[in-house]
Amino acid sequence: MAESYDVIVIGAGPGGYVAAIRAAQLGLRTAVVENKHLGGICLNWGCIPTKALLRSAEVYHLMGHAAEFGLSAEKIGFDAKAVVERSRGVSKRLNTGVGGLLRKNKIDVIWGTATLGAGGVVTVAPASTEAPKGALGAGAYKARHTIVATGARPRVLPGIEPDGKLIWTYFEAMVPDAIPKSLLVIGSGAIGIEFASFYRTMGADVTVVEVMPQVLPVEDAEIAGLARKRFEKQGIRILTEAKVASVRKGEDSVAATVETKDGKSREITAERIISAVGVVGNTESLGLEALGVRIERGTVVTNGLGRTSVQGVYAIGDVAGAPMLAHKAEHEGVACVEAIAGLHPHPVDKAKIPGCTYCNPQVASVGLTEAKAKESGRAVKIGRFPFVGNGKAIALGEPDGLVKTIFDAETAELLGAHMIGAEVTELIQGFVVAMNLETTEEELMHAVFPHPTLSETMHESVLDAYGRAIHI
Repeated sequence: MAESYDVIVIGAGPGGYVAAIRAAQLGLRTAVVENKHLGGICLNWGCIPTKALLRSAEVYHLMGHAAEFGLSAEKIGFDAKAVVERSRGVSKRLNTGVGGLLRKNKIDVIWGTATLGAGGVVTVAPASTEAPKGALGAGAYKARHTIVATGARPRVLPGIEPDGKLIWTYFEAMVPDAIPKSLLVIGSGAIGIEFASFYRTMGADVTVVEVMPQVLPVEDAEIAGLARKRFEKQGIRILTEAKVASVRKGEDSVAATVETKDGKSREITAERIISAVGVVGNTESLGLEALGVRIERGTVVTNGLGRTSVQGVYAIGDVAGAPMLAHKAEHEGVACVEAIAGLHPHPVDKAKIPGCTYCNPQVASVGLTEAKAKESGRAVKIGRFPFVGNGKAIALGEPDGLVKTIFDAETAELLGAHMIGAEVTELIQGFVVAMNLETTEEELMHAVFPHPTLSETMHESVLDAYGRAIHI
C-alpha cells in the first residue's frame, strides 16, 4: 500500500478541494485524487470563465450606450479570440491558486482516475493529462473515509448529440473561434440563458427553445415573466412549451425541427446549437455499485451530511444531486468533513441555498416561490419593489428590476426572496443570511440600509409586504 490517509477526496472541484482543505485544518491527513484539472468544471469550464465572458459582453454593451452617460465611444468592436483568451486566463490564474492552497495545507494531490474498493482502498489509474509538479501518481491508497466529489457532465439528448463543431455543450460554447451569426439554445435554465445573453449581446441572432411553460423554470413565475420580456426586448426569440424533435446538419449550419404544444412544427436554421438541457452526475466507473452505494436518477443518495448507504463512503456536490451549484458543493464539503471529525455541523438545508443567473438582467433567488409557498398551504404576504423607485438604480442607468419577498402571514417568517435587475446576484445573500437567522419581518424593517444603494430595494420590498413601502 503506497500511502494511508484519514480522508481521500475523489475530485478537486469546488466541493472536493474545499472539503480537503477543511479536513486538513481539522488535523486529518488528506489527499485529493484528480484526473484533469484542479478547480473542477466550475473554475475551469463553468462558473468562473462564463462570468469572465459575460463581463466582456457587459462592457461591450455599455460602450454601445456611452452617449447615455454623457460619454463618446467610436468604432466599437470586439476581438472574439481576445475575449476567449481573457476568460481562459482568469481560469488559469484561479487553477494555479487552488494548487497553491492544497500545498499550503499540506494536502497530497494524486493524479489519476480513482476506483473505490472494499476496506477503504482507492485504486488510482494513470490520467491522460499531465500531472502538476509534485503530484503523486497511480497506485493503491487507503483511507478511513472516502469522499466522492466527481461532479457532473452535460446531459445529452438522443439524436442531438454534441459533435464539438455544429452542436455545442458549454465546453465548446466557452471557446468559440468566432461569434456565430445565429444560434439556437436548447434549454432556458441558468446555463442556457447565460449563453443566450452573452451571444446576443455580442451580436448573434439567438433563439431559445424551452420544454417548460416558462423560461428559467426553477424561478418564481413573476420574475421569470419579467426576465422573458427583457430578453425578448433585447431581440432573443423564445419558444416555451416546445422541443427540438430532430436536427439535420449542413456543412456549416444546423436545421432543427421544433415542435410546439399545439402539435405544430417549424424548422429553425442556425449556424450553431447549444445543448443546455441540464447535467448528470459522474457516478460511473468509480466502483460505487459494487460497494453497494445507493444511486438514484444518476446521483448518489446521501443525508444532509454527505453520508451514503455505505460506511466510510461519502458524496458531495453535483454527484450528490440537486441543486447542482458550486456553493452548495462547498458547503456540503465542509459539513461532511466536520461530521467525520466528530464535530456537530448542521445538515445542509437545501431550501436556503441561493440560486443566481448572470444574464442581463441578473436573476437571483432563495427559498420558496409564490406558487410553492401557496401550495404548502400557508397564507402569505407578498412585497414588491421595482428598481425604478430606487435612486441608485436610476443613477446607474439600470431602472428595470424587481425585488419580491414572500412571508408567512401568521408567523412573519421569510419564506422566499426573488430578484431581477442589476447586481442582484450580489444582493441575494442579504436575504440568505436573514433566512438562516430566522429573521422576522419586523427585524428586517428595523434594519438600516445604506443610501444610496440598490440594497434599499430589499428593504422597501419587505415594507411593501406589510403596507409600509415609502417610495412607491
